[in-house]
Amino acid sequence: MNTTIQLSKELLSRVGNTPLVPLHAKRTPAVSMHAKLEWYNPFGSLKDRAAYWMIRAAERSGRLKQNGTIIIEPTSGNTGIALAGISRLLGYKVQAVIPEKVSQETKAILAGLGAELLETEDDLCPRVGKGTDQSIALAQAIVRSHPRQYYMPNQYENEANFLAHYEGTGPEIWLATRGELTHLLAGIGTGGTITGAACYLKERNPRIRVCAVEAEKNHHLQGLRNLEESSMPKVLERHVELVDEWIRVSDQEAFDAVKELARDHNLLVGPSSGAVYAAAKQVAERLRRGKLVLVLGDDGRKFMSLYTEFRVFEPSEFRKLVMEANGLPPSPLFA
Repeated sequence: MNTTIQLSKELLSRVGNTPLVPLHAKRTPAVSMHAKLEWYNPFGSLKDRAAYWMIRAAERSGRLKQNGTIIIEPTSGNTGIALAGISRLLGYKVQAVIPEKVSQETKAILAGLGAELLETEDDLCPRVGKGTDQSIALAQAIVRSHPRQYYMPNQYENEANFLAHYEGTGPEIWLATRGELTHLLAGIGTGGTITGAACYLKERNPRIRVCAVEAEKNHHLQGLRNLEESSMPKVLERHVELVDEWIRVSDQEAFDAVKELARDHNLLVGPSSGAVYAAAKQVAERLRRGKLVLVLGDDGRKFMSLYTEFRVFEPSEFRKLVMEANGLPPSPLFA
């Protein structure tokens, strides 16, 4: 039985303005890494930004009104959590169409936020394009059958996803680094984070190098996708020229990086954040000088079952990190 998660209205004012913290690399003093801790958003991930921007844009356009409209979205977890939390505060109901392989903790959080879960037999991250998975197909079919009752933000195509990071994440990084960053690294899910932030940053300094982190095929890195298994989302396709380099990371590389961040930095991160850190180490090793900014999408608190299954952490080790790790703010999701 799922427990209802208690929320307060002030959470909406906490979307964005997440901290940027230094990671103390052991390699070259002239190469630094700084992590943008996106789990400081009120519902625990960078997807809070896109969800909030998409809902507000739909309200401004008149497509979404507080008249019983149900928001429905295919998601591998974080977007669904963000939509469910924000929508509950704004008075909307949410149906999340999710792959059954999503972690049990994620499903429990979604249910606790009041979302109705529709599970499908998809791979971990819903595919877009010709190989569209059941999650996207089911959500689209429901909207087509009941167009007045349902609204699908469609994070894979919605330009508000891009704008959330062009207007929010990018300016925050520029201000926090005083424009001195040389590299931006972020994971590829819909592509909104990396393209929105990159567009803002490159308008101010075209020499900034943008590195997109991609998962391998048949991965277990919730929130990332492999572009051989899935077509490129429209949000990414429209702005793909902003990406300078693609770095593919394996499950093992990502999980090893999760362990390293816990051991060396006392940070408990999600698997996609581990992948970004693994890619950043590759970039740093070939640089003489540079300031790398890593967008870390979420923390590890909802991945105990995944980390236990793949022996990233023993359960007792994981629980100790939850209690003692740095940079884990109080959250209604884990109260």
